[in-house]
Amino acid sequence: MAPGHVAYGLRAQYGLHVSPDTVMAWERGLATPGTRELTALAGVLWCSPGELLADATTLREHRIARGMAPDDLARRVGLDTAVYQRMEESGRWRGNERQTAALAETLRLTPRALLAATGRDEELAELLRSAVTARWQAYVRPVGKMLPLDRGHLEAVLQRLHADYQSRMMATLSWGETSRDTGEPGRDFLESIVDHFWALSGG
Repeated sequence: MAPGHVAYGLRAQYGLHVSPDTVMAWERGLATPGTRELTALAGVLWCSPGELLADATTLREHRIARGMAPDDLARRVGLDTAVYQRMEESGRWRGNERQTAALAETLRLTPRALLAATGRDEELAELLRSAVTARWQAYVRPVGKMLPLDRGHLEAVLQRLHADYQSRMMATLSWGETSRDTGEPGRDFLESIVDHFWALSGG
């Protein structure tokens, strides 16, 4: 279908006045259709909204990919619809541990996809950096509140991260004067701490 045909279908079937130029902008990734537009577009193209989303990354995109309305998802995770919609629009998830687990289960999100969708990547990175440079045991609960992971598995992952970081730092101390920057391996590890975490956790 040409963009003009799609625009006509949106207008005739759904009452949406969308120009062919807008349809072309959607195709090229220069603009993003709203929820109503995406649902209508899927109807015109005889597919599901999820098929139009290449890789869902936001809460809204994951919800649409599952064909769920905001109030349905809010009810399943135990939130007021207006509260959930504010979180979805801001890209910042504020749900508690139980609601986070329900969100992951309802949208069928892996821990890694959940973290990206809830906009908490940097928050996790900060917790992990603190865990490997201090006592990792103190960070089991805060990380566990963010991600629905088995506690025993999470403890093993944090302990391993801590050991890996400490072994790098001990190795640099043994180099003594032979290296101008003995902290570089440690800094590199901290920079990619989230990748190390996912590699160990299988998220």
